[in-house]
Amino acid sequence: MQFLPLQGFPQFNIYSTPLLILVLQGLILCFLLYHRYYKKRSVLDLLLACILLIMCYHRTTYTIGFMDWYDTFRNTKVNYYLVSMEMLMAPLIYFYVKCALTSNFSFQKKHIKHFIPWVVFFIIKLSILIYDSQQPGFADNQNGVLVINFQWPYLNPVATLFSSAQMLLYLAFSFQLFYDYKRDIQQFFSNTAKKELTWIRNFLFIYSFIFVYGIGQIFIQEFIVEMSWIQRWWIQFLSATAVLYFGLKGYFTDFDFLKDFKNPKSTNEPKLSVANSAGVLEKVEAGKQPINNLFQKEKIFLDPELNLTQLSEKLALSRGEVSEIINLGFNMNFNDFVNRFRIEEFKKRLKDGNHQQFSLVGLAFECGFNSKATFNRVFKREVKLTPTEYLQSLEK
Repeated sequence: MQFLPLQGFPQFNIYSTPLLILVLQGLILCFLLYHRYYKKRSVLDLLLACILLIMCYHRTTYTIGFMDWYDTFRNTKVNYYLVSMEMLMAPLIYFYVKCALTSNFSFQKKHIKHFIPWVVFFIIKLSILIYDSQQPGFADNQNGVLVINFQWPYLNPVATLFSSAQMLLYLAFSFQLFYDYKRDIQQFFSNTAKKELTWIRNFLFIYSFIFVYGIGQIFIQEFIVEMSWIQRWWIQFLSATAVLYFGLKGYFTDFDFLKDFKNPKSTNEPKLSVANSAGVLEKVEAGKQPINNLFQKEKIFLDPELNLTQLSEKLALSRGEVSEIINLGFNMNFNDFVNRFRIEEFKKRLKDGNHQQFSLVGLAFECGFNSKATFNRVFKREVKLTPTEYLQSLEK
């Protein structure tokens, strides 16, 4: 791999230095995540640390390559010792997303089967190393007989096709988990703006982009034109930059609010179980009045952290029962139901002149909202006017 005039290893240039710095920072973040896992036993930290470590590991061959390692040490055994971890990455990403979005998730022995393809691939790579190392002249050459005659023409293409299909499948499952979660939190939290975990969505989109970029690069390399190492540097730089973003966001994102979250539809909690639909409707109608009393008289919606568990405890009902009463009796999910009361309270306070002591956003926060964007979106949907337009209509 000759990129610049041979000067010996290590050579710090515009290609090697950014990769080296980013990879080292990524390794520091790996250490911090492993350290926190050791202290708190958070599987989430362990999974993200493994993902970052593999991403850093995959940058190694290019980092040392642009530092002139291969020109200085021409018989280095990089094709033996650097084993692709793509077959590990796919299930690790899926389990990280699942662990982040599922409060009661625990890694179990049955999940190990997801990593069997990589174990098989590793055994084959190890067998290639053992065989080639026994051949004459192995120490003097970079690649032995099995690498040249088996790994490159047969193993690598099959492994690339398999790992690409595997990654597509696991990414699809991961996106499904995220969008199911985004839908389900509407049934549990009254304010979801800070609980939507857009970081997980960004994580999936960024990694998907890098994955598609890599597939496109392989296609161009194999079927259109051979790309130079410098042209292939960009995906390494993007991946190393993503490591830094993933590590920082993953380390500082607070997932504690999810410890009590569990969508009642996905649990075995008691529902309004009766023998006929008429009986369900009777129970729904009977349950509506206590809920209306809590919202109209006690104004529990003013608590921005109100959730389905808190409401069910006040009603002495299960979360499943309360969720069904709201869904069937008021024809809306929990989040929309609570925010409708908040909007009405906001409108009432505007008419009472409270906006003279508070800004519109401040008044919205007094009514139970905790996000300006959410308030504006909900208000426009319910009233068909912006808050400012509504205030102007009152002053006419």
